Amino acid sequence: MKIVLWLFLIAFVRAGTAADVTPGREIDLSRDAGSHQDYRTEWWYLTGWLQDESGARRGFQVTFFRSRNAGAEGNPSKFAAKQLVFAHAALADPSQGRLLRAERTARAGFDLADAKQSNLNVFIDNWSLRQHGDHLTAQIDAEQFSLQLEISVTQAILLQGDNGYSKKGPQDGAASYYYSLPHLDVKGSIYVKGKLLSVIGEAWFDHEWSNEYVDAQAIGWDWIGINLNDGGALMAFRMRDSNGKPTWAGGTWRTAEVTNVHAPDQVVWSPTRFWRSPRTGVSYPVAWRVRVGARVIELQPLMDDQENDARGSVGVLYWEGAVEALDESGKSIGRGYLELTGYGEPARF
Repeated sequence: MKIVLWLFLIAFVRAGTAADVTPGREIDLSRDAGSHQDYRTEWWYLTGWLQDESGARRGFQVTFFRSRNAGAEGNPSKFAAKQLVFAHAALADPSQGRLLRAERTARAGFDLADAKQSNLNVFIDNWSLRQHGDHLTAQIDAEQFSLQLEISVTQAILLQGDNGYSKKGPQDGAASYYYSLPHLDVKGSIYVKGKLLSVIGEAWFDHEWSNEYVDAQAIGWDWIGINLNDGGALMAFRMRDSNGKPTWAGGTWRTAEVTNVHAPDQVVWSPTRFWRSPRTGVSYPVAWRVRVGARVIELQPLMDDQENDARGSVGVLYWEGAVEALDESGKSIGRGYLELTGYGEPARF
């Protein structure tokens, strides 16, 4: 559930009709890994933990967004921005003290930027996320860092919500089609601090597409995707109103035996520690206790300063970072990513 996309909607996709998001659609990766351009918004989201040869750990994020610009669809010009592509990349390196981040924006076309419909092949210039059978590749060349990663699928697709139909509020229109690929094996290289480092790691991949992701009451959300050490996987989220109270929640916990989909009243988020940004003054709940069904996990960040300030381009501020999951005794049970939106200022939809 990714923040920047909804800001793009305000500027680009108020007009035009779009395909409906309804229960009963069968998600098939042979056709659904690529873009769905009849829907207003879509993203491919890759997050994970990397370890270099010295044992140092870092988090990474590679995200591509597609936005349908219905207002330009009647324009016959090849230069009309009918589909817009956005990308965010970040490296959470504790030795740097703060998040290293970069972003790009382009209209689809002229083989300079696109989100292909036939398979996962989304790119802006030399930034790309592509699928080749059971493998993905990610390439990011930014000013402060670069990523060259090969990613292998190790587990079956994880369908979120009702067989891939994921509600985000009490109204039927607030929903998405949503699947994940947890426990991805990662190997490759990163360039940071003037050094080229070989890395290995584990990642989580999300793909969602929708028309109206949230209802009018929600001003932000909290989300996690966790690769559990026992081979299981956990996704949980909650939507919040202007008073910080949940308007909706959900989650999926997969074990070796069963996959449990949890209703809104079965997912409870409780912050345990806040961090205040020295740059923006915004206070984020970076540590949590999350109850999913009968189980409780604690979340602790790899580092506190994982604030992503994109106000200079798309006008949004959010926290997206690597976290470790602990059980109630303090034992590590997994790693993943936490996303916090709508803090300090609402995420205007």
